Amino acid sequence: MADKKNIFISHVHEDDDLLPKLKELISGAGMEVRDGSINSDKPNDAKNEDYIKQKILAPRIQWASTLVVLITHDTADSWWVNWEIEQAVAQGKNVVGVFAQGATDADIPEALGKCGDAAVVGWQGERVVKAINGEIRDWDDPATGQSRGSEWAVKRYSC
Repeated sequence: MADKKNIFISHVHEDDDLLPKLKELISGAGMEVRDGSINSDKPNDAKNEDYIKQKILAPRIQWASTLVVLITHDTADSWWVNWEIEQAVAQGKNVVGVFAQGATDADIPEALGKCGDAAVVGWQGERVVKAINGEIRDWDDPATGQSRGSEWAVKRYSC
């Protein structure tokens, strides 16, 4: 029986089509995930920023054990992604960055770099599952998929 985890996938909406692929990657490595993120399948029609943060996003992040940041070329520039990372860290959640295929040269969101007791891994199902489970805290070299080792480790501090 597959391990089940509640996760929130932080991403830019232009990357909604990658969410099923990420979930398939995780499932193929033996973990069933329930995703609480907002996407085109579960749209958020609210307009008030404070309402969106406090009534929609924060409770979904609280529900999840892990915030998974889908890293693409547009992720680092997203104010919302950075806010979601800060919110997850403030709630004491596990934070995992995953480089999307073809995005190994993408920038890391600023909040992920500053608030990381996070793992950042490539598009490898086994590494993603281990990071979600908290078994690894390394930052992978996105080009090779190999761990950069402890010299890249970032200590968590409160955002």
